[in-house]
Amino acid sequence: MKLQQYILMSALLICTATSCKKVLELSPLDKLDGNAMFSDPEGVKLYMANLYYQMPIEDFNFMRGGFNDWIGENMVTAHFTDEAAHSQYLDFLNVENFHWWDKGYKLIRDVNIFAEAIPQLKVSDDEKRRMTGEAAFIKAYSYYALAKRYGGVPLIDSVQKYEGNVDVLKVPRATEKETWDFVLYQCDVAIDNLPSTWAGGERRATRWVAAALKTRAALHAASIANFGERSVVSGDAVAKKLVGIEKRYAIDYYRAVIDAGNLLIDNGPFSLYKPNPSSPEEAAENYRKMFEDPSVAPEEVIFVKGFTKADLGHNYDIYYNPAQTANGWPHPGRLNPTLELIDLYESYSSPGTSSPIKTSPQADDATDYSGFKPGKNYYRFDRPEDIFADKDARLWGTVILPGTDWKNTEIVIQAGFIKPDGTPQILEGNPYTHTDGKTYHIFGSSDRTQYSGFDSYGGNYTRTGFGFKKFLDERTPVVNGYSKGITDYIDFRYAEVLLNYMEAVAESGITDNNAVGKATNALNALRRRAGHTQNISLSAANVQRERRVELAFENKRFWDLMRRREYHTLFQNTIVHALLPVVDLRVTPAQYIFIRTVVPRGWNYTFDPRQYYRYIPGIGSNGLVQNPQY
Repeated sequence: MKLQQYILMSALLICTATSCKKVLELSPLDKLDGNAMFSDPEGVKLYMANLYYQMPIEDFNFMRGGFNDWIGENMVTAHFTDEAAHSQYLDFLNVENFHWWDKGYKLIRDVNIFAEAIPQLKVSDDEKRRMTGEAAFIKAYSYYALAKRYGGVPLIDSVQKYEGNVDVLKVPRATEKETWDFVLYQCDVAIDNLPSTWAGGERRATRWVAAALKTRAALHAASIANFGERSVVSGDAVAKKLVGIEKRYAIDYYRAVIDAGNLLIDNGPFSLYKPNPSSPEEAAENYRKMFEDPSVAPEEVIFVKGFTKADLGHNYDIYYNPAQTANGWPHPGRLNPTLELIDLYESYSSPGTSSPIKTSPQADDATDYSGFKPGKNYYRFDRPEDIFADKDARLWGTVILPGTDWKNTEIVIQAGFIKPDGTPQILEGNPYTHTDGKTYHIFGSSDRTQYSGFDSYGGNYTRTGFGFKKFLDERTPVVNGYSKGITDYIDFRYAEVLLNYMEAVAESGITDNNAVGKATNALNALRRRAGHTQNISLSAANVQRERRVELAFENKRFWDLMRRREYHTLFQNTIVHALLPVVDLRVTPAQYIFIRTVVPRGWNYTFDPRQYYRYIPGIGSNGLVQNPQY
């Protein structure tokens, strides 16, 4: 069953989720005859498709307005981290972004209706068992999405029925620990009851998907316990333990990650896609193709959300292709990878550490963002892409680098030129005709359709010096119009499970059952898949660097900063950075130099620590304790 956009009548919203008045105005769907609704296999599939569609999968349509967001101004989680800048907007994370409350409890009610009907259905015990597992998985996923946003939430495991007393329907918040424990319990129920595969290959949850979810959820809970002291909050919600988990419980959650990881690693049918490339170039292309078409990598893909029909798809191709390949779409180029991300990738000649882009031999080169300096001894390159030579293959598979080809087009990303007399014309100025008769333009051409960088016109050109590649389809032209993208979205893949496992081992110090050896082998297997030939040791720092480059733009960095309580230190009056390719006409023939600088037309951002939790909506009617500082 592909997770397509089936639209059904909505079940009623419970009082905890929204106002009691709304609840009393809706039909009592809990009184439906379960056999009438679910005994027909097609009816079950249709209802299940609706449940899957409502699941909080952070796919291509997950933007700052939430899931299936059409008002988010094409801003995804990466825009609010150090992964990317937007080509036009300067917005930063605010308290209205990335909520999921009313719709969360609607899905929970819908799945509870299904779960309570299962024992009475006239189907085989095996079918009932699979249904029980599927209901538990969707419930686990739903409460995971709530817990990572709100902390402790009301745990509603049965259909609520209004019988004249509204107050009975007001379920108080559980503690944050109780909420995470409930998520992991539901994962276990799913693991115990779901099949390993579905006949016909339907894209439905399996015991392996449930185990992958458990590694993700348990790692989040472990991090809240382990790193919660990095950001101290106070208030009623803290005193009642509705937010926060005591540090002593971190080890239990890390162990849950490791146990679920072992289930997949030791017994699951998964492995890394093309684990032994013959060259970094092959590694880069293998990595790129896995996201362009996940069907090529069944050994790595654990759970995928399919988009099969244009007009019911997504907008990544129209919004994030570079301007030169927009094919007439008026708003391209809007996801700009930052220099921070590019600096993070290793070089093959210096494994085991990040390799910041070097623009000169100066000792302070990596921290010099002061702009062009006439007397600086810049490195010069014949082609702009040459400065990235030796960089990790995943950079080339994730980012469009200046001067490289995309869709059979050389992507021109240029910020200006230096005249023969040393006068800089950077980001602005008039064209210059050289004595060789060639005219040089600031952005590389007089035609806006022939370059992709730095022009402020329309907000369609990269501000960082880099374009976006991961997930985009190189094989076909951009289709002009909304919701035309049909690239499938990988929700869980084996590489993430390995990274979750590595982090749990590195942070916990657990050594049982050769955990350190297994995690170290997994770390270096990921690196070999990226073309590295030298092994490195397991450490928390090595795991985090590997996690960032392997999972870039997969909506993980945002939540990693949240769960590890690193957001408020990373974004403290912070501006991200850019790399400016500039043509140097002081030499013949002309060559490229590069300038590290703050992102043009950028802004400084500060993270408000209260945003480690979203605010609880509707406390005037549901009577819940609000989160700290709201």
